[in-house]
Formats: sequence, C-alpha cells, structure tokens
Amino acid sequence: MAVPGVLDQLKALSHEIRYDLIRHLAGGERCVCDLEALLELPQSKVSYHLGILREAELVTAEQRGKNTYYTLRQDQLFRLGGALLNEIFTGSPSLTHQSKSIC
Repeated sequence: MAVPGVLDQLKALSHEIRYDLIRHLAGGERCVCDLEALLELPQSKVSYHLGILREAELVTAEQRGKNTYYTLRQDQLFRLGGALLNEIFTGSPSLTHQSKSIC
C-alpha cells in the first residue's frame, strides 16, 4: 500500500465525523465504545470512519481483548502541516513581485 500523500490526509480530515474523531483523540487514547458515546453514533459508523483515518495513517489501533483502542498519530499531523505549507509555497514567486499580473 502506498504512503498517503498530503491530499489523501486532507481528504480524510475533511469529513465532519473524522475531524471530530481526531479532536477527541487529541485528548488521548480512546476505545471505540467511548468514541461511539462521545459522537452519539453507532459502532459501525465510528469504525468505518476510524478505518479511513487509519488508511491515511493519522491514527493507530491496538486490539485489547474485545475492545480496540485508537491513538492519534501527532507526528503525522505535524508532518501534514509542514508538507502542506511546503507544497503551497514551493516555487512561489516573491509576494511583492508579480511579473504576470493581469492588471
């Protein structure tokens, strides 16, 4: 499987449920049952969205008995922020000089 790129990770974060999951996981490791209660959603929907976040390498999962615990990959979020800025500003001309201006 290919390493997810900036756009893949941004797409994963762009859904409201997945964004809320990330925000809850920012407070620390959580069990799926805890996330269900916090989001007031069924287990199947929470697990589906967590799967997308796992594919984007934004969270990790650990099975303990019958429960799965999820942890935010903060390193990936920090890399994503830096990579996004690099992609946006790489090769950009100086902000004070516009040689191809329309006006």
